[in-house]
Amino acid sequence: MALELKDIAYIAHLARLQLGAAEQSEALSRITNILSMIDQMQAVDTAGVEPLAHGFDASQRLRDDVVTETNQRDLLLKLAPSVDQGLFLVPKVLE
Repeated sequence: MALELKDIAYIAHLARLQLGAAEQSEALSRITNILSMIDQMQAVDTAGVEPLAHGFDASQRLRDDVVTETNQRDLLLKLAPSVDQGLFLVPKVLE
């Protein structure tokens, strides 16, 4: 896909950017380089390559899901300034 300076000017207008002539030329050069790199990547034969969710075949070390704390709900509710039916009451923030 070949871009021209008028395309860069249009994209800059959509993005509400004011680019000078030198900046438009620089943007055209950089975007053209990016598009050529994408073309190179699309040209690679990937038939037979299994899609990956992650670049490394790694798994997380997981620990057993066990309760390590005691239930302190009643103690904490006693410390709260305002409680209703086992729930903490807080001041209204939004109208």
